[in-house]
Amino acid sequence: MWFLNCVSWVSFILQICFFTLATASCLYYMAELVEEFSVAAGRFIRCTIAAVLLVHLGVMVFESVPLHVPACGVLGLATMLLMMRTFPYFELASPSFALACVMLVVNHYLAFQHFTSVYYPFHEVIGYFVVCLWLVPLELLVSLSANENVLPTVADHSSSNRHEDDVLSNYFSRKGKKYGLLSLFNYAKDGLLPVRNKKSY
Repeated sequence: MWFLNCVSWVSFILQICFFTLATASCLYYMAELVEEFSVAAGRFIRCTIAAVLLVHLGVMVFESVPLHVPACGVLGLATMLLMMRTFPYFELASPSFALACVMLVVNHYLAFQHFTSVYYPFHEVIGYFVVCLWLVPLELLVSLSANENVLPTVADHSSSNRHEDDVLSNYFSRKGKKYGLLSLFNYAKDGLLPVRNKKSY
């Protein structure tokens, strides 16, 4: 009896490890796709915001959820849509980014407050959280690496180096500073995985 119990715990730990590796590789692949096709990724994120907005309106109309919960979600989507004006560039110090982060926390608080006070089946609760709260922020998180290899343009003047009129030198001076999800995965890959040496014959 105890032996099978130990085997089940080992199996559970292995499943968590495999699920974590699969999620990390999927996020890495998505970050590469966003970096390669940044215009299509921006269009896809805007369409996702519109679809999630329709879901919030459906929750308002068809469910007995308090009106302030989906209304706050709509306001959070509006702040994320403001962030998309400069896509693929995200200014982390901009008011729209700060407001989007605040609204994300407020939306989670209101959703937790509602779903802990009223009983819903688990699949409905997780469905609301995945679609209405986590889908668009996860896409924005993955798309943070999209501006790492984008060619410089005149629209790049929105950065903090406003005194530099030369767009190209401004671009290359910031080229080494990479903060995206893809950079994080590349750093983890270089630091954690063993390096294979090529054999010379």
